[in-house]
Amino acid sequence: MSEHNHEHGEACGCGHDHDHEHEEFVLTLTDENGTDVEMVLVETFDVGEKLYALLLERNNPGADGIILRMEEENEEMVLYNIEDEDEWAQVEEAYNQLVSELDEA
Repeated sequence: MSEHNHEHGEACGCGHDHDHEHEEFVLTLTDENGTDVEMVLVETFDVGEKLYALLLERNNPGADGIILRMEEENEEMVLYNIEDEDEWAQVEEAYNQLVSELDEA
């Protein structure tokens, strides 16, 4: 069996897409001080029948993220704060489980 070395690059002709950049889904939220903050959608996950989104500040990824509930209204996704303590407890548990599974991988 012969060994074949191939340098992959933009025009290598091997048929693979070597553009590994991922498009960010960025949205602007207004904080409690009225300041617009760009947020990046990092992950979505289900808890029961509901969908939730993890968002991080685009220019400050070290800041605490936020989790919002996503609902479809008039064929558009709308984000809502989680105000119910029982709902938040379920979401927090699901998020912690997701993080532990990612850490194990």
